[in-house]
Amino acid sequence: MPIVMVEATDLISLGNGVCVWQVYDPTMKADLSSSAVKSGNHLFLVDPIPLAPVPLADLRTLGPVGAVLVTNANHPRAAGSLAQQLDARIFAPESSKKEFPNTDVRACPSGEIVPGLTAIPIEGAVLGEMVFHFSDGGGTLVVGDALINFEPHGFCLLPAKYCSNQRLMRASLRQLLEWPFERLLFAHGSPILTAARERLGALLR
Repeated sequence: MPIVMVEATDLISLGNGVCVWQVYDPTMKADLSSSAVKSGNHLFLVDPIPLAPVPLADLRTLGPVGAVLVTNANHPRAAGSLAQQLDARIFAPESSKKEFPNTDVRACPSGEIVPGLTAIPIEGAVLGEMVFHFSDGGGTLVVGDALINFEPHGFCLLPAKYCSNQRLMRASLRQLLEWPFERLLFAHGSPILTAARERLGALLR
């Protein structure tokens, strides 16, 4: 039986071509967050959860959707249904491609997907973990599970019990500091909109 997810009712603009929508899902007992980032002339949706009709209509006005991006094997969420509604392809980890049998889905490559958008694999987190880097507007990183930012934990690493190897994950996350970025967005938690690279550096020290 498919999981029925709660719809988010608000689309929040963060400027610089970035929007997020969030909801607390009582079934999963978790804060769920999704992102839309504009790169070039296209919008890219990352780990989307369902949107109610009005905010979905608002999202459609922001531009054509270039692709729906899935950060790891745990996050198919509403990617399949939204990709079909918006006539977009999906980039997902090889381990989760089977979740989208009737959709144009491609294995997410390591490296540049399109100019201005790069997928960065993170080892030691959950299966297939990728971070997406968008170069526009000073840089935006969107992370799946490796980093979280919600109470009572705050901004921190994914707890060790959910990682395949937390020490390896911490080491792998250090490569993100080689990229320029002002903003850090999450699949679980509130975005960091200023000095995100500095905050990540402090967390990893």
